[in-house]
Amino acid sequence: MKIRLDDLSSPAVAALLQEHLDDMHRTSPPESVHVLDLSKLKAPSIRFWCAWRDEQLLGCGALKLHSYHDAEIKSMRTARVFLRQGVAAKILQHIITYARETGLQSLYLETGTQDFFKPAHQLYLRHGFDFCGPFADYQADPNSCFMHLYLADLA
Repeated sequence: MKIRLDDLSSPAVAALLQEHLDDMHRTSPPESVHVLDLSKLKAPSIRFWCAWRDEQLLGCGALKLHSYHDAEIKSMRTARVFLRQGVAAKILQHIITYARETGLQSLYLETGTQDFFKPAHQLYLRHGFDFCGPFADYQADPNSCFMHLYLADLA
């Protein structure tokens, strides 16, 4: 598996992100869907990575910078055929390593509260994230949970 910065130009990446968007709308009320579409992921404040094995797209993940010290994990997605094979864990570890190396102090994320999101909760908890309150522009929402990782705790 190779994880590399991506420019979001691949049809495979667009299809995976559309699958992600569709699942978010299927599992959460519209006001609780905070997924970024392809155009918003191209913003200068976002770094987007994909995991590939040869020509097969395994998954993706992004980091949205909020300040010099804080960033948010976005668009974590594993292709269905590669679920439960460690793809998300490797992408997440890549993002955490990048964040530490660039001097970020905190990582945040928002995810859903429905059963569909329980594997994601477990992934983040295994990597040191804790539940927290809303951050950035998010508001308290029964369909959203928020998590935080203080990177200095990993030193």
